[in-house]
Amino acid sequence: MTLVLFALATSSHSTANGAEADTKSRPNIVMIAIDDLNDWVEPLGGHPDVKTPAMKRLAERGLTFTNAHCQAPLCNPSRTSLMTGKRPTSTGIYGLSPWIRNVPEFKDLVTLPQHFAEHGYHTLIGGKIYHGGNGRKKMKGQKKNEECDVWGPNASVGARPKAKLIPPTPGGNHGLMDWGTFPHRDEDKGDWRVASWAVEQIDQMPTDKPYFLSVGFFLPHVPCYATKKWFDLYPDETLTMPPILKGDRDDTPNSSWYIHWDLPEPRTSWLEQNKQLRPLVRSYLACVSFVDSQVGRVLDAVERSPQADNTIVVLWSDHGYHLGEKAISGKNSLWRHSTRVPLIFAGPGIPSGKSCDQPAELLDLYPTLSGLAGLPGNLQTEGISLEPQIGDPAKNRQRPAMCTHNAGNHSVCDQRWRLIRYADGQSELYDRKSDPWEHNNLLKDDPFYKDEGKLSSPARKAVDRLLTYLPEQELPLAPGSRARILEKRDDGFYWQEKKIVPEDLVD
Repeated sequence: MTLVLFALATSSHSTANGAEADTKSRPNIVMIAIDDLNDWVEPLGGHPDVKTPAMKRLAERGLTFTNAHCQAPLCNPSRTSLMTGKRPTSTGIYGLSPWIRNVPEFKDLVTLPQHFAEHGYHTLIGGKIYHGGNGRKKMKGQKKNEECDVWGPNASVGARPKAKLIPPTPGGNHGLMDWGTFPHRDEDKGDWRVASWAVEQIDQMPTDKPYFLSVGFFLPHVPCYATKKWFDLYPDETLTMPPILKGDRDDTPNSSWYIHWDLPEPRTSWLEQNKQLRPLVRSYLACVSFVDSQVGRVLDAVERSPQADNTIVVLWSDHGYHLGEKAISGKNSLWRHSTRVPLIFAGPGIPSGKSCDQPAELLDLYPTLSGLAGLPGNLQTEGISLEPQIGDPAKNRQRPAMCTHNAGNHSVCDQRWRLIRYADGQSELYDRKSDPWEHNNLLKDDPFYKDEGKLSSPARKAVDRLLTYLPEQELPLAPGSRARILEKRDDGFYWQEKKIVPEDLVD
């Protein structure tokens, strides 16, 4: 795709014809979202074996933010934050429910597609953009669904084996906890169907107005099923395992367990005892490569489109995923494995083959895309546009990236340091420069940070500075909150309405 510069829109057009011409010249947006994708992609180098040629191609003609982080390590709050431009602490959306429109004070928030629709864009959503089926049904009193102009297919697993491929897992043997390969075709998968719909939309897209197309892929979310050809990319005998350190939780506070106290995703101990750690890693990698191939199909459609030179592509993941690191699998943590995500921009006005290591947040997409399209800003958003870094990837960014998992639990990252503060006041600090896998908690002997003298001068200054970015006010759980919610009460912590008994920890 040829990269060209475009003029930002202004509000001073004196005629309707001028305004119409201005709208037509605005760039199209293709937004690609991938569920549960950590940094195991070629542009981020999170795994030495991974093969993601489509994402690599996108990065080669665009800008990759290598220090990008989600605002919540869980689907619903992360996607709600990105699509509304508001932090979980500003909405009270921390769990898998509620849908933001079911919270009375936020039912009229203008989402990212709605903002573009208000300024003349044709908006389409296919696959998983909001969590589950959120947004697809008309709300009470609506004459039509107002989230977008066109809905494509919902996200789905697609073909499944007749029975689970792995042994029964703890916590009820959840149906999604499965991985491996079985006889089926790529064309039988839900993500293939979503990609086919997106390709069809791009191929047939009218040129009389700009469009905002959102394409959401399900994999590598569990169940991690892929056809044999994707497993063949990762032979078991040469598979590189992630850097799992035995006893890695010995220097973390008990409250680090509270935010993923009881989940269907198995602990590393269960994976090892049942010889499922290597199969899970291999299955995850195979699914990453498969979903990358679907990204490639969408990119091919964009590149052959007559509007290719005026189309911005942005790719992101809602959060990362643990594959045995820190004694867990799944998300729901505040370490790099859960918070770090791919974030790649390509298109007109965006430098090619560049990277930026300044802290970036998914929250920043709303103002960034609005700015790149020349739209007026939306005062509800709490993100900061990445346009300065798109103009100059080396340009400094003062604000760190913050991720929140239930009220009071936050991770704050700049270019070097990660500070984690839990709701009971205990903290962790990692020097990501010397300790990229975050194995060595520098606050292990002073979790409440009372004796500043125990830290080096640079570490102490980092803690003091990062603490200033913690929210002063946080909304409690929104009405209707459920699933993966943690609440601090006067008599202790409650996980999904059940009081936590620390002695009952399953590690």
